[in-house]
Formats: sequence, structure tokens, C-alpha cells
Amino acid sequence: MGKTTTTELLAKVRKIEIRTKALSHQIFAGEYHSAFKGKGMAFSEVREYQWGDDPRSMDWNVTARMSAPYVKVFEEERELTVMLLVDISRSGLFGTVGRTKRDLLAEIAAVLSFSAIINNDKVGALLFSDKVEKFIPPKKGRSHLLRILREILEYEPESNGTDISEALRFATGALKKRCTAFILSDMIDTDEAGHPRYEDALKVAAGRHDLSIIRAYDPREKTIPAMGLVHAKDAETGETAIINTDSKKVRQAYAAWWTSAWQEAGRILLKNKIDSVDVAVNEDYVKALISLFRSR
Repeated sequence: MGKTTTTELLAKVRKIEIRTKALSHQIFAGEYHSAFKGKGMAFSEVREYQWGDDPRSMDWNVTARMSAPYVKVFEEERELTVMLLVDISRSGLFGTVGRTKRDLLAEIAAVLSFSAIINNDKVGALLFSDKVEKFIPPKKGRSHLLRILREILEYEPESNGTDISEALRFATGALKKRCTAFILSDMIDTDEAGHPRYEDALKVAAGRHDLSIIRAYDPREKTIPAMGLVHAKDAETGETAIINTDSKKVRQAYAAWWTSAWQEAGRILLKNKIDSVDVAVNEDYVKALISLFRSR
């Protein structure tokens, strides 16, 4: 990723701010409130059981002591914490139709952040590659949000790979209170057999936090075009090779690997009942995010 000048970066941040702030005010703040507010419920008091109360709210300890049925009363937490786990590994620099995956994720992160701030919530960010690159504790305010956006756009990772498990373990340990968390990534992080490596960490994180996944991709990642002999370099491992892209077998093998990795990740999210949405770099993400919010 070429280093941009401060002026270029600020202009880019400002452009994203104008677009996403407007979207948040006009569309997403209400959708966000409906989807996430009320998910975090705080214990308020106990009172005697009344007809129509949910039996699952029974406080059996108090009921036993008082020899009468009592229920726990919960109230909506007025303030949530939103945590953005953003994949800034080298694969995010891929983009062939106007913007990279990382640019797309930065814009979506901005929408989520503005929507949270409009609802008086705190926002934090964790940037990761194959290690946690940067942790920005949750806070409120526009200047804090813009700092997060600048870091997502410009931060140069020290490592090149992807380790989603490491990011999830760090977030689970660092965030003691239940929060609303989003993973923004292509979610392609596989072992040698092509299976996602992060399922166990995902289960633990989803049990402690309200977790959603936003998967970014470029449609042209799915296949290799026929271009003759190509000197290719893996953006994450640094490995290089001469590839004969005119070979149908080579192209089919790559397409099969990509499709398998993408479908396996989707299968794991579905199996563990984790809300997710897929967004292509050449698509408008508005409908996708509304669909994610309304599916909750």
C-alpha cells in the first residue's frame, strides 16, 4: 500500500465522513437502534410475579426465601460498547474495480461508528493481521471516530498474514463487559487442508459478545484470467512463483480453492448461528447492511 500524504489522507477521510455520516443519520442510526439496542439488558430489580410475566425471568432464590413467586426485572442498557475488529492484512489491498477491500471495510466501519455515536454508544477498534496490530479502546466523540477511520485506512501492518483467532482471543480477554462486536474481513484464514482455523475462537467470542461478521470480497478474486506466464507473489506469505495462467488446470485449481475457502467460512458462520453479510467491492453496501440489521 503506497503511503499517502497527510493532505491526501485527510481528504479521503473527509470524503468518507461526509458520505457515511449522512447515511447514518438518514438510514442506519434507526436500523442500528432496532437491531442492537435492547440486546444488552441490565438487571434492575425483583418484584412479585404478575400474570403474563415470562416464567424464564423467575428468580428462584428470592421465590424460595419469600415463599411467593418473584421475577427479575431487566431494563435496556442505555449505552452500548461497539467494537470493530478490522482485518488489515495484505490481502485487503486487493481491489480491481475502483476500491480495495480495505477501503470498503473502512467505509463500512465509519457507517457503523457514526450510527453508534448517534445512539450515544462508545466505539473502539482492534486492527489485526496475523497478530493484533493496534487496539483503540472504546470512547465517544467525532474526533475519536475519525482517528479510528484514519488508522484503518493508513496503518501499515508489521505482519503480512491473517490470524482471526488471535484477534478474537485478544478482544475476548480485553473486553470484560458484553459488547456489540463486528468482524470486518474476508474471513479467509485456512489451514493446509483449506479449513478455517478460527472456529473455536469464534464460538467463545460469540458466547460472550453480540457478534456479527461483514465479509468483503472482490469478484475477480474468484478466478485467475488467462494471461500467460505470470510472476506472482502472495501478499501475505511473501512467497513467489511463476504461474502458467493459460493452463486450464491451474485456473480450475485456484477457483476451486477460493470457492471452497469462501463456502467453508460461510458454513461455519451458519453452523454457529452468527449473523453475517457479504459485500463486494463493486457493490453498494447499503442494502447489505440493512439486510444484516433487519435479520437480527
